[in-house]
Amino acid sequence: MPLNSADKAKMVVVEGSYAVAHAAKTCRPNVISAYPITPQTHIVEDLSQFMADGEIPNCEYINVESEFSAISALVGASAVGARTYSATTSQGLELMHEVLFNASGMRFPIIMTVANRAVSAPINIWNDHQDSIAQRDTGWLQIYAEDVQEAADLIPQLYKVAENKDVLLPGMVCMDGFILSHVYEPVVLLEQDLTDEFLPKYEPEYVLDPKNPLTFGAFADPSTYTEFRYLQEKAMQAALPKIEAVSKEFAEIFGRDHGGLIDGYQLEDAEVVIMAMGSLVGTLKEVVDKYRAKGEKIGILKVRSFRPFPKMQIRKALANANVVVVLDKNISIGTNEGALFTETKSCMYNSRCDIPIIGYTLNHGGRDVPIELVEKIIEEAKKVAKSGITVESQFADVKEELL
Repeated sequence: MPLNSADKAKMVVVEGSYAVAHAAKTCRPNVISAYPITPQTHIVEDLSQFMADGEIPNCEYINVESEFSAISALVGASAVGARTYSATTSQGLELMHEVLFNASGMRFPIIMTVANRAVSAPINIWNDHQDSIAQRDTGWLQIYAEDVQEAADLIPQLYKVAENKDVLLPGMVCMDGFILSHVYEPVVLLEQDLTDEFLPKYEPEYVLDPKNPLTFGAFADPSTYTEFRYLQEKAMQAALPKIEAVSKEFAEIFGRDHGGLIDGYQLEDAEVVIMAMGSLVGTLKEVVDKYRAKGEKIGILKVRSFRPFPKMQIRKALANANVVVVLDKNISIGTNEGALFTETKSCMYNSRCDIPIIGYTLNHGGRDVPIELVEKIIEEAKKVAKSGITVESQFADVKEELL
């Protein structure tokens, strides 16, 4: 949804990290945990400044000694009923791995911004999606932002979804590191009064309280463990309609709509559909516009929600395509496939849509994705639509001379 004239008048040019920190502030968190790691450091630095200026009332800001401690502190805070927030990236997110399972298993609606960055080794600080994709089975909601405005607007939306009594799962707002976290661009900062109208005060049903003793994360033997996992999956499925409904409600109050579980661009009559997540979608739109100007029916399916994965919505969106090409900024080593590609093939397998689907992994460690590369991929996809699949999945831009 394009910005209206009123919103355009309110736009300010700020760093992406500032916009995200400001959005987190307006959600009135009770506890923020902070550990610096590039490229998310500016987010918690800005929140620290907000705290020093007295702009986040009734909040504790905890400087911790590691990312493991950062998420552990929020588990404890969430257990006593606090609304909690943190930010991390890459190796920091991987260090949290054990506790991510705990947070989800104990059904704590912690919200965290992940400034996506490649993982070691070799050491690399640039952007791809390997860090958050590696956490796809931890039971966290994962929503991927295309631009800074969306990265900021997603924070109150994800709180509202996560804190819903039918969901109660933690969530990650995933934004591409540097590309979005460090860019300066015009955004509308979330207004406190509108955020208060949209996001009610957190009223947890279950808290650690000596007056009403409860146990979180207790021992579960084989006679009960399955049911805990079953209820987590049920909560993920319950989140699917909540994400859609909350997105619509946000659009009604704020006047901005980024889509729900998925979002289409020139998709209605598209014969070749490109699927992707995150900031890469902006580049794809430029390429699609060039093809549309030549009369070629190319479209984009942006996947916003990776967890939960919107199977039915994707099936419906792809039903009329002649060929689908999936672009992944990650790879599952040993499959030669990116996660979005694998998930898409899986969800289409038992549908009535017999559409060829091919995949490319690209942008590893922040390598540029020029328009020419996207055009090359589209041309190869057009051949697949006519002649069938010869290579199901491949690296898009390997430099043979470096091997």
